[in-house]
Amino acid sequence: MTKIIIIGAGPGGYEAAIRAAQLDAEVVLIEKDAAGGTCLNRGCIPTKTLWKIAEVYKDLEIRNELGILADNVGLDGVKIRERKDFVVDKVVSGVDFVLGTYPNIERIKGTAKFKDKNTVLIDTEEGEKEVSGDVVLIATGSKVAMPPFEGTDLDNVLTSDSILELETVPKSLVVIGAGVIGMEFASIYAKFGSEVTVIGGDLLPASDKEVSKRLKSVLSTDGIKFQLNVRAEKIEKTADGLKVIGSKKGKDDKVEACGEYVLIATGRKANINALNLEAVGVETERGAIVADDEGHTNVENIYAIGDCVYGNVQLAHWATAQGTNCVERIMGSEATTEMNVLPSAVFTLPECAQVGKTEQELKDEGIDFVKSKYMFTGNGKAVSLAETDGFVKILATPDLKEILGVHILGPHANDSIHLGAMAIANKLSVEDTSKMIYAHPTLSEVFMEAVHLLEGHSINSPKAR
Repeated sequence: MTKIIIIGAGPGGYEAAIRAAQLDAEVVLIEKDAAGGTCLNRGCIPTKTLWKIAEVYKDLEIRNELGILADNVGLDGVKIRERKDFVVDKVVSGVDFVLGTYPNIERIKGTAKFKDKNTVLIDTEEGEKEVSGDVVLIATGSKVAMPPFEGTDLDNVLTSDSILELETVPKSLVVIGAGVIGMEFASIYAKFGSEVTVIGGDLLPASDKEVSKRLKSVLSTDGIKFQLNVRAEKIEKTADGLKVIGSKKGKDDKVEACGEYVLIATGRKANINALNLEAVGVETERGAIVADDEGHTNVENIYAIGDCVYGNVQLAHWATAQGTNCVERIMGSEATTEMNVLPSAVFTLPECAQVGKTEQELKDEGIDFVKSKYMFTGNGKAVSLAETDGFVKILATPDLKEILGVHILGPHANDSIHLGAMAIANKLSVEDTSKMIYAHPTLSEVFMEAVHLLEGHSINSPKAR
């Protein structure tokens, strides 16, 4: 029986462990904290709990428009935290239960480091343990990366971890970083009633520019102030709170933003310091493990997946797919997940999601394309929800034989994006996606109308003049 040691029980590690156990491997799963890693405990799940609360609170803003009579609506910070903790505990306990149903998975709580390429030492509460295996899979994820400037250690300076422990809603919040993490928290706390200022480079730099531009417009209407193309350089304490000082890109002009709290959301870095990788000669670059697309490191029996790998996409579902594919190959099976099609989701209010190429990427690569865009304002379900901001945008080859990219801004974008992901993954043509009947009234009909626009027969679009 093949024995696989997996270090890290985040989405990549624990799902790899289960898949390996299904393939009859003997598995040792090592984790120093709770199962689920950052995603379940300090990332995806707790932030989406806050997002849901913000969404409900947003709906109450328009209660009169919806015919709801409710006065003195407010937020209880303690109960918000309690709800977050309840959800996290419930999801983590579910993972614990599933893992416990596999007798060939041994779980050890502690911090692991390499003794040699087949042996791992684990620092546990009971003392040091030693385990050996045929293969070691590193899935240790990432941790908050703090920028190297003055003031990050001041009171009321938060990270994406510590902001989850707040029991009050800040009167004002400065968010350093305009990427996914920063924009999700900015959107949530703006809906909570905080005065939010975002300082950063490009807004959602990996997104289609049309999406990020429209999102900025919508969030600005919600009251979020933006200082973009700005590099933060210092945080100072003031009589009223904190002040972030930065400079405009390519200019000497200084930019300032003040708030009761400051959230640092400038990215994450690989969590590999404790592994003693030098003992086994695993190659690293810029503080992360070097591995190929199949997870191989330069050491024959040592693999790495997820956020701890140099250049990897830092998404939980990417790590999961890498992990399951990796152990399938180790166990002599064919990898089952297509890795070339990666949907991504951003839980702002409104949501945005994408899969495939952006318009700018196609232009940069010299790929000819056609595009269509259908607005949520033309969708009956969106109108009934009072959520009409946004659109579905589809990019396709000129002959309509292949869909190249799908970009959605609007209600339930993070669910609807899988229509595009399935189309791209299965190489469906525009005609293929047009053949099916879409249920009415649904938000998916916006995708349908965008498809029909490419074909020139959208029923619910005005006749071209």
